[in-house]
Amino acid sequence: MGKIRRNYYDLFSKFYDRFIAMHATDGQGALRDILAEHTAAGPGDIVLDICTGTGAALRPLAARVENTGVVVGLDFSSGMLRAAREKTRSNARVCLVQADCSRLPFKTGVFAAITCSHAFYELKGETQVKTIEEIKRCLLPGKPFLMMEHEVPENRLVRLLFYIRLMSMGRERAVQILKHELVFLKRHFRHVKKTTTITGRSKIYTCI
Repeated sequence: MGKIRRNYYDLFSKFYDRFIAMHATDGQGALRDILAEHTAAGPGDIVLDICTGTGAALRPLAARVENTGVVVGLDFSSGMLRAAREKTRSNARVCLVQADCSRLPFKTGVFAAITCSHAFYELKGETQVKTIEEIKRCLLPGKPFLMMEHEVPENRLVRLLFYIRLMSMGRERAVQILKHELVFLKRHFRHVKKTTTITGRSKIYTCI
């Protein structure tokens, strides 16, 4: 990804948690617990969270794999990873990797689950397709990719920011994502299931 986008996310890392908190009434916690539960990961498993941002999903995932497992948080922004490190410094089960999610630096068939929380929409064009291909390569056979994204927000300010975020990808691409996300995922995975979270503000796609 380009240097300008990396610098943007390095800066955004200072405000990211506050932005998400405006939309998630639980302050991120319960939503990430739900995401972790949907992975069906257990003790000893290795789990990857791509576009991990400030690491909100890492602790719930680490709780599932317990002391014998590993959770990897991957992001291309050093600023985001610094924030994630502060949240997970005391957790030996969590490791952080700076890399591009369209070129995952892992062997084939490593992970019992791969997650992406509120970030997949921000990947540009072909990067989305390449990332999906890399996710499929790195998953163990029959194991899931879970993508959690916002439903269209009710709050006017947050809805405006949501649309600005989508429009930054280009108008045509933004419309495709809003209207055809399920079709896109079904092109790449045999089984895709959508679940709306209890808050009604986010959705989880489980893809196998």
